[in-house]
Amino acid sequence: MATQHIAVIDVGKTNKKVLIFNHDLTVVDSAYKSFDEYVEDGIHYEDVENATAWFMEQLGLFAKKYDIAALSITTHGSTALCVDRDGNLAVPPVAYTTDAGEEFDTSFYEEFGSVEELQRATATAKIGNMVNEGKVLYFCKRKWPDKFENIHMVLHFPQYFGYLFTGKNGAEPTFTGCHTYLYDPINRKYSTVAEKLGLTGKLPDTISKSWEVLGTVKPDVADKTGLSTNCIVTMGIHDSNSSLLPYLVKGYDNFVLNSTGTWCVAMHPTDTFSFEDTELGKLVYFNLDAFFNPVKTSIFMGGLEFDTYVALLRDIAGAKGYPPFDRDRYAKIIADRDLFILPSVVKGTGIFPNALPRACENGEMYGLEDITAGKRVPPFFNDYETAYAVLVVSLALQTRAALDMTGYRGAGTIFTEGGFRKNDAYNRVLATLYPDSTAVLTNLSEATAFGAALLARAALDKTTPRETAGCFEIETTAVSGADLPGLDAYADAFTRLVNA
Repeated sequence: MATQHIAVIDVGKTNKKVLIFNHDLTVVDSAYKSFDEYVEDGIHYEDVENATAWFMEQLGLFAKKYDIAALSITTHGSTALCVDRDGNLAVPPVAYTTDAGEEFDTSFYEEFGSVEELQRATATAKIGNMVNEGKVLYFCKRKWPDKFENIHMVLHFPQYFGYLFTGKNGAEPTFTGCHTYLYDPINRKYSTVAEKLGLTGKLPDTISKSWEVLGTVKPDVADKTGLSTNCIVTMGIHDSNSSLLPYLVKGYDNFVLNSTGTWCVAMHPTDTFSFEDTELGKLVYFNLDAFFNPVKTSIFMGGLEFDTYVALLRDIAGAKGYPPFDRDRYAKIIADRDLFILPSVVKGTGIFPNALPRACENGEMYGLEDITAGKRVPPFFNDYETAYAVLVVSLALQTRAALDMTGYRGAGTIFTEGGFRKNDAYNRVLATLYPDSTAVLTNLSEATAFGAALLARAALDKTTPRETAGCFEIETTAVSGADLPGLDAYADAFTRLVNA
């Protein structure tokens, strides 16, 4: 058993990875490569063919060095691959980044139900134009009706790769229940959207556990890669849910995972599926975790906001680096309440979908478009350290709005992972906003792939992921709040400006 290894395929939106874990769940080898989408006639496509070839190549190299006994797959969301009876793609692999236009958006909700109706019925929020699996499939049906009729199976992204390796089709809760519009999690059945699309007979009948074995490696794949035909392939898992899994396995109670990156994803395990009326139409929805339980989730493009403004501020002020937390500077900004940076860089996303990206100085508004063009720039943007601090406070306040939207009430633990984990100023302000919480940073290496490796370990041991709790630790670093009088008053002023 000690010689067995686990291979994980981690399919990010751009970056693809193959990681090798030993049976003790330590990464012993890895390979990374970027695959951009390709665009034809305005439609964005996933480069599935080249990515698959690279995965096979890398597994072939690793199979020469390690006894790979299990393969686990995790992927980004909002992507389905449709195959015909011969196992070939029935429709092209459309990427959710395709802009299908306003008419498409209107048509979808006219045919299947309003944004609010579908949010209640499928626990799915409207995320941009096409960041929902059901909408991608609707696009394919309208674009290629003849090809759509040839669909034999609809496979969620992790299970598509599993199908390539095993020839078996399946589904599991985390991808099926992740803002797809295709599933009714309350009644545990496919939704009216899936029915109206004519797909209920083409989606897998059974929703299996994420760690169940989909199958073993096919002989032709074994010949190509050197993997054994005894190598098991698990069902797979959605990437955000994979990052959440270690915390569930360790049995943490009353916590929220603040996973930060281009998209900042707040995930709060809960007991029921319910929305407040004020939440409808906003970017809050429910995931299903690997144990079929609801996870109230909200997202906003925090990393994109950060990168956009930092690049702009550096261009204006000619500065570099990331200023450290200066308590006096932050305290003055908060006490004065006359400098603000407001969301959202991408209109229609996040917790404030109707807000326009602006900066405010002494009550005067400056639109991001005018700032970027150099037409009207707020004077405080010439002070890099101050403007950076205003941006950090803005992101911390957006995070609080996102965490609050998940139903987190501020008396548990906030785990922050991802890019903002290294931003001391952001974490100090966030901790200050939650004085009754324990705010910690985690150093779980390759968190998404690690969650997938837990599934494979459970499958190999013929147990459940919860039984792996003793096999690893999540090391944490506590974050202390700062003395920032008036922070709640600044937050109230921020909210009023956003909603104005």
